[in-house]
Amino acid sequence: MRFRHPDGSTVHLAYCTNVHPAETLDGVLAQLRDHCEPVRRRLGRDRLGIGLWLAKDAAHALVTDPSALRGLRTELDRRGLEVVTLNGFPYEGFGAEEVKYRVYKPDWADPERLDHTSALARVLAGLLPDDATEGTISTLPLAWHTAYDDDRAARAHEALTTLAERLDALHELTGRSIRVGLEPEPGCTVETTADAIGPLTAIGHDRIGICVDTCHLATSFEDPHTALDALTRAHVPIVKSQLSAALHAEHPHLPEVREALAAFDEPRFLHQTRTSPTLNSVRAGGTPISAGLRGTDDLGEALTGDALPDASPWRAHFHVPLHAAPAAPLTSTLPELRTALTRLVGGAHPLTRHLEVETYTWQALPPELRPRGRAQLAEGIAAELALARDLLTDLGLKELP
Repeated sequence: MRFRHPDGSTVHLAYCTNVHPAETLDGVLAQLRDHCEPVRRRLGRDRLGIGLWLAKDAAHALVTDPSALRGLRTELDRRGLEVVTLNGFPYEGFGAEEVKYRVYKPDWADPERLDHTSALARVLAGLLPDDATEGTISTLPLAWHTAYDDDRAARAHEALTTLAERLDALHELTGRSIRVGLEPEPGCTVETTADAIGPLTAIGHDRIGICVDTCHLATSFEDPHTALDALTRAHVPIVKSQLSAALHAEHPHLPEVREALAAFDEPRFLHQTRTSPTLNSVRAGGTPISAGLRGTDDLGEALTGDALPDASPWRAHFHVPLHAAPAAPLTSTLPELRTALTRLVGGAHPLTRHLEVETYTWQALPPELRPRGRAQLAEGIAAELALARDLLTDLGLKELP
């Protein structure tokens, strides 16, 4: 979906296909047929943007076989789909029964991460629509924090510097500008937008920036205005933003709230949980994350005894559907998403032109909330995109055909 910003520029809205497990090129092609095109039809659109997730095997097949890449581009066109952004965070196995910590491997100190992201950039340059010259890729925010030391930090910095050089060369070769954004996530070396400023300014290249995920932003209790203003002052490019909402519990000390949260404690994904008790007098507990922020690696850990202070609200890294907040006594951080989106694209000029709805947890929801079959999933994704569309038009952007 495309929108005209009041300044005349085009803002793209897509949804991320990491919600549909596929590790191979054949699986990606099946996604387009079984999921993406039905979502487009439900929205009544002639063209729909998708943020492709390409696992390492699919990416390798495309980057080593020009005919396969042309075939994917032809299939996108045939089904009324377009790609300007890729999700390069998961490397493989995102559809496995248990993902958890595996999603953070390989990290940016490992050569496989550089090779994979370089391949994604080359693929994206070949998939961009004819009238688009810029593509974006979101990626792992360096590493999971426990696996990072000075030596690995130096290797990661070198890898990102090499990536920037390769992106420059790709632009010279193809005329397509591809930018890559570190996606801050709780528990990673770059957990917050503030954590990203140092590494990104050290690299100092406008093709390497940040991807702002609004679920992660809210989970870490970052104020959107403060965070985005700091990035702007530091001249850190916001290459894309993922529109997502976290799980919010206002009164986690109450038994009924704990019971409601427990329904979201599932075995597939990691649901880092955070609280910010600085304004309250609370008992000690939880791992100190940063000044005023405490947290656990997963929701189940937070629910165990006194693992986390419970006199202040909790937020969990669980991407809940944008249009359907959980039932009371829980809710979502959709208000924080609205605030961030206003700052991202509601000003005189957009801070980013690539937006991606990224609710990959539909099948991880409590059983009674999960979609039953492809049709219900397509309806849910379409409803999320319709909400995002309405938020954008409310900000003065005009939906384009």
